Amino acid sequence: MSLFRTKPVESFLADAAGPGRQLKRTLNTWDLMIMGVAVSVGAGIFSVGARAAANFAGPAVTVSFVIAALTCAMAIMCYAEFATAIPVAGSAYVFSYATMGEFIAWIIGWNLILELFTAAAVIAKYWGIYLTEVFQFAGIHLSPTVGLGPVTMSWGPLLIVALFTVLLVLGTKLSATVGNVFTIIKIAVVLFVVVAGLFYFNAENLTPFVPEAVPSAGNGTADVLQQSLFSFATGAAPAQYGMAGVLAGAALVFFAFVGFDVVATSAEEVKNSSRTLPRGIFAGLALTTLLYIGVSFALTGMVSYKDLAAVENPTLATAFAAVGNEGAASIIAVGSLIGLTTVVMVLLMGLTRVVLAISRDGLLPHSLSKVSAKRGTPVRITVICGTLVALAAGFTRVDVLEEMINIGTLSAFVMVSLGILVLRRKRPDLKPAFRVPFGPVIPIVSALLCTYLMLNLAIETWLYFVVWLAAGVLIYFAYGRRHSRLNDDDAAEDGAELEDSSAASAR
Repeated sequence: MSLFRTKPVESFLADAAGPGRQLKRTLNTWDLMIMGVAVSVGAGIFSVGARAAANFAGPAVTVSFVIAALTCAMAIMCYAEFATAIPVAGSAYVFSYATMGEFIAWIIGWNLILELFTAAAVIAKYWGIYLTEVFQFAGIHLSPTVGLGPVTMSWGPLLIVALFTVLLVLGTKLSATVGNVFTIIKIAVVLFVVVAGLFYFNAENLTPFVPEAVPSAGNGTADVLQQSLFSFATGAAPAQYGMAGVLAGAALVFFAFVGFDVVATSAEEVKNSSRTLPRGIFAGLALTTLLYIGVSFALTGMVSYKDLAAVENPTLATAFAAVGNEGAASIIAVGSLIGLTTVVMVLLMGLTRVVLAISRDGLLPHSLSKVSAKRGTPVRITVICGTLVALAAGFTRVDVLEEMINIGTLSAFVMVSLGILVLRRKRPDLKPAFRVPFGPVIPIVSALLCTYLMLNLAIETWLYFVVWLAAGVLIYFAYGRRHSRLNDDDAAEDGAELEDSSAASAR
């Protein structure tokens, strides 16, 4: 029983069409584009650019965003080719299973669960914080937490996760419609903030565009753990700014583009997926990139990156406060709340679809893959995932694992990029509607860039990641490998071969 046995593309398509496990195709290009923006443009648009400018790239943070966007675009091209060749739920997990084998597919699926679960819980946690801030601007003072004996509960995350769990149970199209409304409002708020920021624009703040590299402050074990793995491995002293800072900034702001792989998990619910998927994904990526570049340009034009660096956790609100516009803070708080709302929804949907795909194959309990005949949604998985995310966000310090989202996504991007090369060699008969241009060049460059960005993440993040992988390997050998539905296929093939052999002997 090989660890690297693959599942045929035809089997994925047959499983997706199986009775009681078939999702409804209700999404169009507009839905996918808005979904991409919905999951990528959250509160981070008001903070991640400020942090990257202050601590890594200076005014060249716009270049960091471009590098991150190009890296994401190359990986998304590979996702689009896979998704049009194998239009089923599961994203990178399914693509890896069809090309690189069961064990690698499980690890990628396990990493996707890490990415989506952690992201949903972290974002829900921040949603609760921004909700109380919005109430404070309205003159209503509420505590973000409630004491339940020895336990402290954050009530905001429980509220938002419960709401979208119910919506996802009721139907994907209904959830997408609600998400579209919130996303359009969010885009309007972001554009308003950018335009308002440009009124305070000062070109001198953009000089020098790429600040000279300087040693980073701090020492001790904690500082070593926060150092990037690349710097630690090469013996380079931790530094800020310069071109290395621009690249480190790209690794940080890559968080802004986490989520486009989630759009690929909806392949099974898309009308005319061969045309709709590529258009929706790339349109969403283009709009997201423009919004982030606009915000970062307005931010670094308003105030010097040195002023941002003087603040512990700089945000766009920090910049408006520095130019004397305190009123913008309330608009940013409302925009952050609206932005996070749709992010939680799309991440929850992506998480349930990945678990659905894994359970269809038996690597997680097969009973989880049942789909409601009336709603066309995986009710059981949605409720379980929603409950676990709500508990993590409501009762734990899940926000300390924020960088785990990046490493989970990047690892999936690497495998999907390499998987394209394997798919083309193994199944040249498949004719996907979208094909990555320039032969093997873009998939290879995509894999290398994603690997480099992974190496620029902190050592602490890598240590957490190793622990997560170890847990995944343990679960696979304890449960998944023995319950894989490929075992049944192998047994059937062995039985058929035995019958053929017996018949031949009899003759």
